[in-house]
Amino acid sequence: MYCKILIVDDHFVVREGLKLILETEEKYEVIGEAANGNEALRFMESSIPDLVLMDLYMPQMNGLETMETMIERGIDIPVVILTTYNEDEWMMRGLSLGAKGYLLKDTGREHLFRTIDAALRGETLLQQDILSRVMAVQRERLKPAANRKSQELTDKELQVLQAAAEGLRSKEIAVQLSVSERTVKAHLTSVYNKLGVDSRSQAVAVAVERGWVKP
Repeated sequence: MYCKILIVDDHFVVREGLKLILETEEKYEVIGEAANGNEALRFMESSIPDLVLMDLYMPQMNGLETMETMIERGIDIPVVILTTYNEDEWMMRGLSLGAKGYLLKDTGREHLFRTIDAALRGETLLQQDILSRVMAVQRERLKPAANRKSQELTDKELQVLQAAAEGLRSKEIAVQLSVSERTVKAHLTSVYNKLGVDSRSQAVAVAVERGWVKP
């Protein structure tokens, strides 16, 4: 099974390290590298890799935003998330967007290969600890709403949601609200947690439906 791979990570050293590991196997070829989601999307639309290894936290456009845009544009390429961030909400959002694997960067070489091969077969392969956390999060979400503590959105979270409803990206929202892009993303993650959703589009839809923001 020959596989053409695109590596998307904002750290050059990480990209080069992954490339060296992958190319120890003749069946893998790294045909491209990208430092952010914008670069990745341009490459995917011109060269069409068989699989994308995607980091989550990147400048300009992070991994989750990139996956959302792939869906919007009809780019059907399997994605395996490979990240240093061990956060349940980011993990669940990535999987809900169709990621075929979620690996931490300290994962072993053989498990990386097994996950890639499973993704190429259309399967999702998760490490046991990741699978256990996914199941725990899903069980929590299935609890009756009455058993969950109701949480109101803050004024700043509503401002971020309104800007998102207007189609602004995280960087543009940060400029508009005079905060850092990381702060905007933190507000969005908090909103997702409170609303029980997995994406920006879902959060905006809920907020519009409840009359909190205007489309």
